[in-house]
Amino acid sequence: MIQPLIQTDPHSPTPLVTQIVQQVKAFVRNHDWTPGTRLPSIRHLARQCSISPLTVSNAYNRLVADGVLEARRASGFFVLSQEHPPTDGLVALADITPSIDSSWMLQRAYENNASIIQAGCGWLPDSYLFREGIRHALTALGRRPDPEMSGYGNPYGHTGLRELIRLLLLRQGIRCDLSALILTHGASQALELSIRCLTQPGDTVLVEDPGYCNLFPALEALGLRTLGIPRLHDGPCLATLERIARTEQPKAFILNTRLHNPTGTSCSPSVTHHVLSLAERHDFMIIEDDIFGGLADENTPTLAHLDQLHRVIFISSFSKTISPGLRVGFLACPPTISARILRLKMASSLTSSSMNEAIVHTILADGRYRLHLEKLREKLTNARKAAISSLETAGLEIFSYPDGGMFLWARFRTGLDPVPVARKAAEQAIMLAPGFLFSPDQNHTPWLRFNASQMHAPQLFHFLKRHCIIR
Repeated sequence: MIQPLIQTDPHSPTPLVTQIVQQVKAFVRNHDWTPGTRLPSIRHLARQCSISPLTVSNAYNRLVADGVLEARRASGFFVLSQEHPPTDGLVALADITPSIDSSWMLQRAYENNASIIQAGCGWLPDSYLFREGIRHALTALGRRPDPEMSGYGNPYGHTGLRELIRLLLLRQGIRCDLSALILTHGASQALELSIRCLTQPGDTVLVEDPGYCNLFPALEALGLRTLGIPRLHDGPCLATLERIARTEQPKAFILNTRLHNPTGTSCSPSVTHHVLSLAERHDFMIIEDDIFGGLADENTPTLAHLDQLHRVIFISSFSKTISPGLRVGFLACPPTISARILRLKMASSLTSSSMNEAIVHTILADGRYRLHLEKLREKLTNARKAAISSLETAGLEIFSYPDGGMFLWARFRTGLDPVPVARKAAEQAIMLAPGFLFSPDQNHTPWLRFNASQMHAPQLFHFLKRHCIIR
């Protein structure tokens, strides 16, 4: 059988490497090339297509990484046996429909799959991120490399970036000693280090219900007892917090003060004061996860501002405002525990990524970051308004109308159970996030989390409306 030829088009907007990758995957998927088929050599294909051998090499290496080809030393590149044929990034629907549970949520939460409407996900689309700032920073660092970005770096993190973060916090009324400001591998590491510093296995930790779904398995893995505090429109339920704090002697309370995940609500000034008062009265620490703070109005109160880092560990990152791929977070903590947290960081990872920190430092030092935040908030405001209108038209009730951020907490007015609806949605390549996933005890709830920035597809609202009518 004559093998099909790979052809490239230098005038196509599709990069040459991608053209080769797509054609090889198509030949394998259509069984034009069977397992064991030897591909043209790099030089032969380069001559055939009048392209650089480096281009062909990059394409073949990408196909090896994707499990389509194998490289045999001194022999060339061969088609691998495909137990699961290549799908060009598409996830088979059978993979997302069997079970809607916390494991499913953890798996699907970070997939970048253009074929699925990610209506319940927890991240911003690429068009919202600061790609221009990253490109500019990479160009600047290429011309003038940052001396701190090579090697392991400082265990505290990039010195210049920590200085700029300290100024950002000061503008929010939070005074922080530089020795108590530690950079981390995203906010997730900051959370883990803070929890490990404050607790031992068997201790009780308070979380919000609903709350951050990835946090619950992390606490369980640390051997901690987790108790949920109901999240209301203006913050955690103070009556429940006081009762549990009095009887259970918790070590810490982990919460979002601004733009709570998943409800999108922010704590009122009154609730913020009362939470801190209860922490002082019952002697527990507060871990304030402010991961979405950059998307909020800067005048929204924080516990760290009120407390000035005596009983509060303040955590945030640049994942939601610049790019999650950079994985640069930080924590500001009481000076009395900063050395312990630093030791834990060094024991688990030595240092955080000095290269990524240098990129973020360059972005912040450039001066355009604040303008980017203003544009980002405006985009999200418009997206929330459109999403709220469409959800209400489709027959859903909104829990609260957030003044910032991406999240909306909504339920069907007809009382539909969101779990079977989510299963049906998955069959149509729509990812919904049923509310029980955000409960520490996986309790049933009629609510769902929606991400306003990911809700532009008309078929999403057609699906939701159709289910309301069917009911």
